[in-house]
Amino acid sequence: MTITLKKSLIGCKKDQIATALSLGLKKVGDQTEQPDNASTQGKIKKISHLIEVSK
Repeated sequence: MTITLKKSLIGCKKDQIATALSLGLKKVGDQTEQPDNASTQGKIKKISHLIEVSK
């Protein structure tokens, strides 16, 4: 699945920023390919308001 950061991390909680960084998302517009597993699904749920997911 492809994950794209759509909103800035400025003003987000530290754990949300850490989650985005662990997915490889640093700047708005960054994209990353991630496997579709339970770990990734948990990260997506935590920052769902900041990202866009396409399969």
